[in-house]
Amino acid sequence: MSVNLTENAIPAIINGDVDAKPLVQVLDVTLVSNSNNSQQQKYRLLISDAVSSHHAMLATQLNDRIRTGRVRKGSVVQLLDYICTPFKNRKIIMVLNMETIIADFEIIGNPKPPLDSDLPGVRAIADNTVESLARSNNTSNTISNSAAQNASHDKAQNFRPTIQPPYQPPPVYKGRGAVMKNEAPARIIPIAALNPYQGRWAIKARVTAKGDLRRYNNARGDGKVFSFDLLDSDGGEIRVTCFNAVVDRFYSVIEVGKVYMISKGSLKPAQKNFNHLKNEWEIFLESTSTVELCPDEDDSIPRQQFSFRPISDIENVDNNSILDVIGVVTSVNPSVPILRKNGMETQRRVLSLKDTSGKSVELTLWGEFCNREGQQLQEMVDSGFFPILAVKAGKVNDFSGKSIGSISTTQLFINPEFPEANSLRQWFDLVGKDSASLSISRDVIPGGTKNEVRKTVSQIKDEGLGRSDKPDWITIRATIAFIKTDTFCYTACPLMIGDRQCNKKVTRSGNTRWQCDRCNQEFEECDYRYLLQAQILDGTGLTWVTAFQEAGEEIMEYSAKDLYLLKHEQQDDERFAEVLKSRLFKQFMFRLKIKEELYGDEQKVKITVVKVDKVNYSSESQYMLDSISKFCRK
Repeated sequence: MSVNLTENAIPAIINGDVDAKPLVQVLDVTLVSNSNNSQQQKYRLLISDAVSSHHAMLATQLNDRIRTGRVRKGSVVQLLDYICTPFKNRKIIMVLNMETIIADFEIIGNPKPPLDSDLPGVRAIADNTVESLARSNNTSNTISNSAAQNASHDKAQNFRPTIQPPYQPPPVYKGRGAVMKNEAPARIIPIAALNPYQGRWAIKARVTAKGDLRRYNNARGDGKVFSFDLLDSDGGEIRVTCFNAVVDRFYSVIEVGKVYMISKGSLKPAQKNFNHLKNEWEIFLESTSTVELCPDEDDSIPRQQFSFRPISDIENVDNNSILDVIGVVTSVNPSVPILRKNGMETQRRVLSLKDTSGKSVELTLWGEFCNREGQQLQEMVDSGFFPILAVKAGKVNDFSGKSIGSISTTQLFINPEFPEANSLRQWFDLVGKDSASLSISRDVIPGGTKNEVRKTVSQIKDEGLGRSDKPDWITIRATIAFIKTDTFCYTACPLMIGDRQCNKKVTRSGNTRWQCDRCNQEFEECDYRYLLQAQILDGTGLTWVTAFQEAGEEIMEYSAKDLYLLKHEQQDDERFAEVLKSRLFKQFMFRLKIKEELYGDEQKVKITVVKVDKVNYSSESQYMLDSISKFCRK
């Protein structure tokens, strides 16, 4: 029994057909490289309708069909989801979904090689492929025995192809010509199927997060930008970014939680430094892009998608990583005003989360989060109720332990209704409320005996601290022996970049102004930040350490600005020397971060002071007594 491929399927697809679901045959399969991402494999097929053949790119989600052998040379397949799009002066068929009808079959008909491919060597390969396959077909027909004929018959007899109507030309309407392919509405496709090869596409998705409108200044001039995240019914996520005039069109239109139809944007590789979504592409809307609100609610599209990490895992997560976390709120500190160096005031509120991993973490809320969700959480905790809080897109900070902070795209969900929250509530009510948890954040680590790792100066070198992939965090009781005076602080940029201060070194621009090369701006007042290099010693040895702003202020008991003015403006060297002398041979509890770093071509261990406390002699005496007791028991 012969198999009839869909007549004129290739010309129909090239001329804009997307609905026929034709039956075609695979003549060749080639692995090609993706120029945008060398790690992503892509396959090119040569497909035939028995008369014509054409090249088609296989969507990456179908790669397993090739690897498992379900689609190979000779396979008869039915195209279920496909589109033909122009690419570099030729037309490429994109296969988004297909079904294998017969995995291996003799070549059907005498297909002509593709005529519009301009890939180097592709036409020659296609000619050779079609001719060799046709020769193989003719030869096999000549020398085949009855067993081969029966095998072919068995493969085909169970095949029930979908009967397709013959291809019809585009309709002609009164007063106008045929509808062109580019005038037809774009088909809705899953976010996961988006790729730069598609000329026309549309996605239907829900906005799960919307970033703030940000303004910037670079060599091209001033500009503005905002982004929002989308989630579709298949669970695909992607970020959409708008610049300048496009911002004016869409910023007020986009609302979190609403469903939109979006088309006519360009796809570019995602900038993973700023984009945490699991998608290699990012959409950039343009002047021709369309964004249409879908008035009817679509329950098939979830309102949010989470990928929760246990708090215990956050200890091993890289700094500045974006992640989701869920926990029970056990404490909430009051909101406090913070004056930024650019003169703008913002709010900060710190709370603590714990989960079933037996760990807790500090969560810092900034700006409007403090007065909205932060105030609501504080009222709940003050009343004796400990709510569940889900954090979407929190940013990890590793300064003195690990903590999480809110950013512009962060979302907070109080007592959400989903399985993870219900399980956490049951655990807390039955067990967690009375169980102790170990904090991975700075609120407990610097002063608490449970979390600190006590060492001596000599152990830093003897135990090779800081030479592993991750930094070592230790606590040392030591004395200030020497402080370098030539570079004890530096002049810093006070401007804010997002939710962080620039802090880059600035230089004089004229007599009264300062200039930051990073921000490319000038200002009247700069900031002064400690970069204190000192030697500390204990009974076992001496080492160099570096103390930055907060730690430097704890050591010196003066602001960096006051000492800078005393030394460089007032030039009171005698008073400056007295201040430094008064800080020598003072004993402190130092919280140190030790990490090996590359300086030029040499690896050096850098020791940074992240926290300084005055010695509590009562607790230190108890610590020494406990240490003596442990030693005597050995």
